[in-house]
Amino acid sequence: MPRPIVTTGVPIDCINAVSADSAPFGTELSPAALRAAGLPAAVGAADGGDLDVRLVGRDRDPATGVLGWPSVLTTTGTVRTLVREQVAAGQLPFLLGGCCTLLPGALSGARDALGQIGLGYLDGHLDLYDGQTSETGEPADMPISVITGHGPAAWSGAIGAPLVTRPGLVLLGPRDRGEAVDYGSVMPEDAGLDAELTPASLRERGLAEAGAATRDQLSAAAGRYWVHLDVDVLDELAFPATDYLQPGGLTVAELAELLGPLLASPALAGVSLACYNPQKDPDGSGAAALLELLGGLR
Repeated sequence: MPRPIVTTGVPIDCINAVSADSAPFGTELSPAALRAAGLPAAVGAADGGDLDVRLVGRDRDPATGVLGWPSVLTTTGTVRTLVREQVAAGQLPFLLGGCCTLLPGALSGARDALGQIGLGYLDGHLDLYDGQTSETGEPADMPISVITGHGPAAWSGAIGAPLVTRPGLVLLGPRDRGEAVDYGSVMPEDAGLDAELTPASLRERGLAEAGAATRDQLSAAAGRYWVHLDVDVLDELAFPATDYLQPGGLTVAELAELLGPLLASPALAGVSLACYNPQKDPDGSGAAALLELLGGLR
């Protein structure tokens, strides 16, 4: 019997609000915009509303190097509790971000409920920075380093990292290796992971075949797996409604092929969507594309 899907908004932006009473902005607006566009109904989900979370403060914590560190830790714990409870109840969580800062909480919650978890990470970036190598200190620079135990010690420690290791983690679509090397980031191979599957290597293999192979690898390694989709895995011309635009990404059609096998599997434990900025989508075409892409959850 299919598990009931529940969408929950995580209205956060990794630039962080200046103060708790600042006007909502950027990816904080994403859950409401996707809800208004009809995403819960499009994927056959119950609407669980929004978590009461916000990333606040633009000063870097001297110990972790993370912007707004107390709010990052609070958000991580809140997301973790939600996902743990939903997975334990037999539901399939679908988190509407917001930004990639939500991932350590989501994955630790799924691990708490299941004991073991894999991750298919679709993102234009490796996200293996830490509080020193990140130029900005934005927490969304760091989710893969955090969950593999290479991030700021307080954050990785709070979730009991490492949560996933090779071969239970597959990086799909990053194209920032050169920049990451320049900034001194840990590389996937240094973190004990397989090399990333760039858009070029995905095309060479075939998008649907790569999605199916990732599904099979994660299922074999961990039994159940999480899928995280950062929309900047798409090319900047294909999807301009995001904040960190890059050329050389996937087309919407290619991403649909890649996602199809991953979303259709009974091994899927949960999904998170991140980095859609409605303020850069005045005609709603970006939201419409996301609804079409994610219909495979039904």
